[in-house]
Amino acid sequence: MVKVREDYAVNGDGQVDIERWVRQIESQTHLENPEQFRRACETAAEIDLQAVREDRLWAPGASSFRTGIEMAQVLVELHLDQASLVAAILYRAVREERVGLEVIRKEFGDEVADLINGVLQMAAISALHHPLKGSVLGQSQGQLDNVRKMLVTMIDDVRVALIKLAERTCAIRAVKNAPEDKRMRVAGEVFDIYAPLAHRLGIGHIKWELEDLSFRYLHTSAYKKIARLLDEKRLDREHYIQTVIETLRGELQASGIQAELSGRAKHIYSIWRKMRRKGIDFSRVYDVRAVRILVPQVRDCYAALGIAHSLWRHIPNEFDDYIANPKENGYQSLHTAVIGPEGKVMEVQIRTHEMHQEAELGVCAHWLYKGTDQGNRSSGYEAKINWLRQVLEWQEELGDLSGLADHLKSDVASDRVYVFTPEGHVVDLPQGATPVDFAYRVHTEIGHACRGAKVNGRIVPLTYPLKTGDQVFVFTSNNPAPSRDWLNPSLGYIQTSRARAKVTHWFKEQDRDRNVVDGRAILEDEFKRLSLYDVDLNELARKVNYKDSEDLFAAVGAGDLRPTHVANVAQQMLEPEARQLDLRLGNRHKPYDTEPDIQIRGVGKLKTQVAKCCKPLPGDDIGGYITVGRGVTVHRQDCITFLNLKEFEPSRIIEVSWGGRPESVYPVDIEIQAYDRSGLLRDITQVLSSSRTDVLSLNTATNRDENTATMTVTVEISSLEQLARLLAQIRNLPNIIDVRRRRS
Repeated sequence: MVKVREDYAVNGDGQVDIERWVRQIESQTHLENPEQFRRACETAAEIDLQAVREDRLWAPGASSFRTGIEMAQVLVELHLDQASLVAAILYRAVREERVGLEVIRKEFGDEVADLINGVLQMAAISALHHPLKGSVLGQSQGQLDNVRKMLVTMIDDVRVALIKLAERTCAIRAVKNAPEDKRMRVAGEVFDIYAPLAHRLGIGHIKWELEDLSFRYLHTSAYKKIARLLDEKRLDREHYIQTVIETLRGELQASGIQAELSGRAKHIYSIWRKMRRKGIDFSRVYDVRAVRILVPQVRDCYAALGIAHSLWRHIPNEFDDYIANPKENGYQSLHTAVIGPEGKVMEVQIRTHEMHQEAELGVCAHWLYKGTDQGNRSSGYEAKINWLRQVLEWQEELGDLSGLADHLKSDVASDRVYVFTPEGHVVDLPQGATPVDFAYRVHTEIGHACRGAKVNGRIVPLTYPLKTGDQVFVFTSNNPAPSRDWLNPSLGYIQTSRARAKVTHWFKEQDRDRNVVDGRAILEDEFKRLSLYDVDLNELARKVNYKDSEDLFAAVGAGDLRPTHVANVAQQMLEPEARQLDLRLGNRHKPYDTEPDIQIRGVGKLKTQVAKCCKPLPGDDIGGYITVGRGVTVHRQDCITFLNLKEFEPSRIIEVSWGGRPESVYPVDIEIQAYDRSGLLRDITQVLSSSRTDVLSLNTATNRDENTATMTVTVEISSLEQLARLLAQIRNLPNIIDVRRRRS
């Protein structure tokens, strides 16, 4: 963080010594025009003094000039150019309307004025924070226009977004002694909007600081508890890490690898998030003890990894190769967890100096200053600008601000697949994305006109899950019109919110009469497949908060209401809650016997016992070892004894897990009518197998005169949603005439 007397020069009277500070900045970065920079500081300082004399401070004890140079200091660390630093210094004076933008344009040029104007436009994001939580203000056309201006500015010049990040960084640093309501407002805004934005732009050290400081105010007790635990162990941890570093340094030097080694501090918010995500306590956050290795070249990364693994045993399933598979924001590194000295688990990160620069500075590592050939901007820079452009297109099409924070935060930790267009361009999509998602990612009109797809030269269904390396070709029609089936999640056509939003928007543009007709047809088909009859449609409409059945049909037809949700409500109307799937309670099946409290699943009827060496508790990651005559001994996965057993006696290791009372399943009869063909039964059983549906019986009757087959399959189902998905998957198979639930 910025420390006033260390990061910029202050005289004994508390005033900033501008000459000394300018010299400090010149020692850290290149100033193209030091005189202009000095003049900007003098102008901001004079405006600040005038505000003090007139008692017009924007907050008690506030200094616009000091805020400006704190922002400039952040931008120096990001290696931004002089125009950005000047804009930062003058920004507060313009925002507080103490000097006009035209005066700045005349005195300091168009570039500085445009940057300040762009940051002023981004102030609209503050107005968005409460709408993101559901306020009706999110429908304001004025706010929508401001967000569009903000996004356009960010796309035209990413420095605007970086200056705004610097401003919010200074704001969250400054609210320590502010009233609680202001602390919470600033912290919530930073956490929801600016920390995810810093992540998307790949600026690691800004992201971590914003997350930690906002977490400190939003979850004070949790923050203090983790900070105290870190502080209590700090000296021991530092001594331990130093010992590890010396060992590694000696081995690396002996192998001829030049490396910089350091202990890596784990950030408080990331510790808390890992504890929450994995359901573990502080003692099991392994990367609190961590070492970072920086090497010259990529091949040195893997050589260093081999040395680390030769020194200490690595923990299975705790290795990530982000060099071969970078994160979407450009992050590259090798991460591994090993059992180090004294049997303590620690994390080792290995990357090149260039990768480290990218991890710390993100888009700033690619920034080319004024006068550089614009055609040579790196692909990393362009990828981040393209992402900002996609956000803009999404906002313009939907006219809805409610998902902006979610979109900024999306894909932070999600898996991606990378596929090729016919021209060889790479398109990244979430795991499980389909050709329809791909079509909408390429262009909205291609999505609307999509009628089929080829993957790697082979025609595939539109529900086909794409895999990394696939080359996708989309067949289009001359009359663009998406299918309403695409909005049915049971059918699996769409997996991304982007594509779903575009399809929903298209149908909203159609007239109500058509939506009513299509919605009625969709519900009739859904009810028929699930054997839901004699439903009072007007009562059903009221149950889902619509006036009557016509409004219900229109909502389904427009994509505002999912047919599976309506079917669930209809099922509840027709049958008691305890019989949601049908049949008698006496026919209920359970996957395994239950115990009153904790059940260890996966070991059948074998006797089990908890290992005394590690004493696992419910919620710990566990594994089992088959003993001789004493059943199965259950260990923690990170137990040293268990890791040795896995290595030397792998045949006696068994997979176990904690389990409470299991979910009940019900036998359901499904009737399938199809035109008979070779491989029909195989395809149906493959669908049942891939959906992990247990089959109790299967009967087939063939009509050779009509060349049809009728199958009755009894399966175990746990929910109506699971049944709807299964019926949809079977219906998508070739030659299927009809598939529905059959009632006794």
